[in-house]
Amino acid sequence: MRRGSQGIASNPVLIGAATTLVIIVAVFLAYNANSGLPFVPSYQLKAEVPSAANLVVGNDVRIGGSRIGSINDIGTRRRRDGSVVATLTMQLQRSVSPLPRDSKLLVRTRSALGLKYVEISQGSAEQGFQDGDTIPVANSTPAPVEIDEVFNTFDEATRAAVQRNLKGYGDAFAGRGKDINTALGEFNPLLRDLLPVMRNLSDDRTQLARFFRSLGDAAAAVAPVAGEQADLFVNLDTTFAALRRVRGALQETISEGPETLDVATAELPGQRPFLANSEGFFRELRPGVRALRTGAPALAGAFTTGTPVLRRSVAFNQRLEPLLRSLQRFSQDPLVPRGLRRLTETVGFLKPTLEYVTPAQSVCNYATLFFKNTASLLSDGDANGTWQRFIIIDTPTGPNSEGGPASAPADGPDARNHLHTNPYPIAAGKGQTKECEAGNENFVAGQTVLGNIPGNQGTATQGQPEKDGD
Repeated sequence: MRRGSQGIASNPVLIGAATTLVIIVAVFLAYNANSGLPFVPSYQLKAEVPSAANLVVGNDVRIGGSRIGSINDIGTRRRRDGSVVATLTMQLQRSVSPLPRDSKLLVRTRSALGLKYVEISQGSAEQGFQDGDTIPVANSTPAPVEIDEVFNTFDEATRAAVQRNLKGYGDAFAGRGKDINTALGEFNPLLRDLLPVMRNLSDDRTQLARFFRSLGDAAAAVAPVAGEQADLFVNLDTTFAALRRVRGALQETISEGPETLDVATAELPGQRPFLANSEGFFRELRPGVRALRTGAPALAGAFTTGTPVLRRSVAFNQRLEPLLRSLQRFSQDPLVPRGLRRLTETVGFLKPTLEYVTPAQSVCNYATLFFKNTASLLSDGDANGTWQRFIIIDTPTGPNSEGGPASAPADGPDARNHLHTNPYPIAAGKGQTKECEAGNENFVAGQTVLGNIPGNQGTATQGQPEKDGD
């Protein structure tokens, strides 16, 4: 019994054979570990991806960061349109079966050394891929951006441009910290107000895509006039160069613009009546403006004549100053109001007389005619002298004739011996008819006429033509 129990442990051949078997099994398991443990059931799917660059057999397949399988094979397939896609054979755990058909695949980078893995984002579809199905390439887009592609963007030209940009941004922000802080403070209301605007732009009813297509059509339409557009920008450069010289005034105008608009918003509604009245005023001025076209030459002559007069009026006004000061002192004299009251009373007394006498001159022109005839009587004549000195006045003969004393008005019997006198002829005074009898009486032969003669003699006198309707 003792020999039987110590046979295997003391046999080095059996111990070496058992050790070799264990090592072979361990090596086999380690070699096939990437393909899954043997005799463990798995879920196998194929997938099409745009590119399998840097993928190798044995790379992980993960869901949410957890490893659920590995890649067993990598191949290619040519599609009907001539494009080529990579095919991946994946061995997955049975716990993820069936994988929903709207799941997405993405080949992602695991490290900066180029190690990659397949990331699966599970979908929510009720139907899933069965064992051995192929996940189409549509579930593997968009294609990921490789780290080497990112590094390749920073070529020498790009690095130089980035340096220039950094220098420009540094110069732009230098010394403007306060303004940047103010801008950051305004971002909150800006973004709050921008939200409804962006929501409106993103609405399908806005048809923003149609707007950009229309811009493209507009650009195509102006392409034939590209030369004229270039000239326009050259001219704009000249214009903006001129504006640059007055940028200070423009900046002040723009900065005061909001306050001006606020004041205009508050005040302009109150100016509507004024604007309406101005519109009516200018509408009524139209006939006068049209008449100015014909009156402009006369107005021009008046302005031409009036200009030197106005120049001389300065000296005239200076000479008027002593007179006006004297008038001021006169008006401040306490005796002046009393004199004015007396003068007013005098004018009041004279008013009836003036109303009666004034028409003798204003209507009949008698004062001028009196002095004219008096001057003619004393100056006209012949070689013997003036008429007043030697003319013979032949008076008629008869009772009470004008040749001597009379006790009554001459009244015949001779036709010449009749008195014609009118001591107060009508002269259009107050209460009288509008006529000028003196000098217009008709001589009535054979009759004695005393006072106003019958009828209206009119207002026509020498130097005073008769008016219409008189």
